[in-house]
Order: sequence, then structure tokens, then C-alpha cells
Amino acid sequence: MKITALKTYIVPPRWLFLKIETDEGVSGWGEPVVEGRANTVEAAVHELADYLIGKDPRLIEDHWNVMYRGGFYRGGPILMSAIAGIDQALWDIKGRALGVPVHELLGGRCRDRIKVYSWIGGDRPSEVAAGAKDVVARGFTALKMNGTEELQIVDSHDKIDAAIERVAMVREAVGPHVGIAVDFHGRVHRPMARVLVKELEPYRLMFIEEPVLSENREALKEIAALSSAPIALGERLYSRWDFKSVLQEGVVDIIQPDLSHAGGITECRKIAAMAEAYDVAVAPHCPLGPIALAACLQLDAVSYNAFIQEQSLGIHYNKSNDLMDYAKNKDVFHYEDGYVTIPNGPGLGVEIDEDYVKERAKEGHRWRNPIWRHKDGSFAEW
Repeated sequence: MKITALKTYIVPPRWLFLKIETDEGVSGWGEPVVEGRANTVEAAVHELADYLIGKDPRLIEDHWNVMYRGGFYRGGPILMSAIAGIDQALWDIKGRALGVPVHELLGGRCRDRIKVYSWIGGDRPSEVAAGAKDVVARGFTALKMNGTEELQIVDSHDKIDAAIERVAMVREAVGPHVGIAVDFHGRVHRPMARVLVKELEPYRLMFIEEPVLSENREALKEIAALSSAPIALGERLYSRWDFKSVLQEGVVDIIQPDLSHAGGITECRKIAAMAEAYDVAVAPHCPLGPIALAACLQLDAVSYNAFIQEQSLGIHYNKSNDLMDYAKNKDVFHYEDGYVTIPNGPGLGVEIDEDYVKERAKEGHRWRNPIWRHKDGSFAEW
């Protein structure tokens, strides 16, 4: 079997899909994207295609090593996301060629389903109590919300009070046993993070995500000591080497590798195994499309320390298209009682509607991250 083509499609709302074709008629799909940088990742995919055309798609480990190591410069969001989508598609091909799901090739699943959470609110949380009630009414038993608007490195306590009020409203709306994760989104710097985590302590959070930016994680030991809530991070880490020091330092309880950013299934399988050795949980980051979610669920199936999965059904980013629009098998992600079933179809398990992909690719997208500024005019972290 030989790879004959890598075809990319930029599709709404903010995704990039990849189809890898072979001379035996077996194809696979991947989702290589950095939100807001889809065109840049697309270019990287086609640069890597120069090596892959004509190669046997089943030699996934070797291809991964060449893509990662063969360009001399390595790592970072663009290269690792390009590799990630290619890797997903190669696993999809291998599973389809053999007629089995990817998780069977990875040793067989250790769970039939996994708990999922849903986002509420938007980038500037409002009406979060109503959003939380709606999520619970739809059967979810866990949710995640943005914790705060923009905060300067040292800011006023009125913003802290407003953030706490929103979390309190959500806790009151859903009761004591629904899991609530609060995402600081890297918007909070060390001085304000110390204040915020102490104030959030009474609300029994499922986890606090990115209390500070990953590059400032030396602050995490001090911050974690102020709260009993588990600390999560990892969506902006891209390889096992990025996660190595995080795990060695013992500063997090949950890692969140993104299978469309951190080298795909091949790399995230190794990251999850590293985390298990440190008794750290895995909750893959995935506010993306159906191929990315399908890849995450293959990893969840074989990772003992996976405990919950992010997914984008109904997320506020999905305005023009939603999670299932591009799938032919609309029941592939079966949600019930706050869980989603692990797909058992061949490859990644999701059947992509290529005709619809091509139709929507005519519109494409130019999605960009919002640019925020503080009242003094300086840049604010989104």
C-alpha cells in the first residue's frame, strides 16, 4: 500500500480536515489545526506530504519519527499539529485496512464509554446559571466555564468578586454533585491567581484549568497549596518533552494534551502513559471537530488514567456548523447519562461526508482569536 495524496479542506466553523488517499482505495481522515492558524498548519501538512507521498501508510511510528526529527527544528504548535492530523489519518487507514477500530490496535479498550463535559457561557461569561441548567437537562453531569474576563497582572477585587459570583450561581443552579471545571484560560497572572483559587475553594470544583500560563508553571506549587481543587493544564504543550518537566515537578493533577496539537494518537498515547506513572489523570482537550473527538476517544479507550473527555457539541464557537454536521454516521458519538460511547467502527470510527466537506470548504473560514485590551490600552490575554 502506498500513499498517493494528502488533501486538505478548511471548513467552518474553524476547522481543518485532512484526507490521506492510498493506491489501494483505503483512505483516512485527520484534523490538523491550530485555532486561528488553519492556513499555516495546512501549509505545514503539504510540506510534510513531500516525504509521505509514495510511502507505506502503515509504518506510522517511523513516519512520526521522520516528520518530527527529520526537519532538524522540531516541536511547537504548527509542526506538531500538522503531524497530529497526519498521524490520525494514518491510524484511520490502518484500522480501516484491517477492519478494526484503532483502540484494538493499541491493545484493546479498557472501558466502553467515558464521561464527557460540556461548555457553558462564552468568552465573557453571562447567564451562566441558565446555561448550566440547560447542560444538565441535556444529560451532562459535568461542565466547564471560563472563570474570569481579562485580568491585569495585579487587578481590582471587583473582578474577583464578579468571577466568584458566577461560579456561585452555577453551583447553586446545578446542585452539589455536578462537576464544575473553571478555566482561567491563561488570563490570570500569579498575583491574582493566588487570590482567585482561595476564593473558589468553597465551591468544590472538579478542576481548575490553566490557573497561570504553562510557561509560568513555577507558580503552580504555591497556587495549588491554596486550594484542594485539582490543577489541570496541557492544551498548549505539544510533545512528551513538553510534558516531561510538568510531570517531574509534580505541579499538576490532570494533563490535557490535545490530539490535534500534540502529535496525534502516537504521541498522546506516550504522554498518557508517562502521566500514569506519576499518578496523573488525563482529560484530552478537544473543542474541535468530529475527527479530533474520534481520535481522542480511541486514546481514552486504552488509557487507564483517562477520566473525562471534552467535546464541542453545541459549543459557542460552532455557529455555522456543529460537531455532527460532517459525519455520515450521526450516531457515532452516542451520549447517555453524561457519558459517550467509545466508537467501535473501523479506524477512528467516524464516517466523514466528503461531499459535504467539499461543499463547506468552498466557504472555508478565516477564524481568528479575539484581541482584547485592558482599560489602559495594553494587550489582554484571551
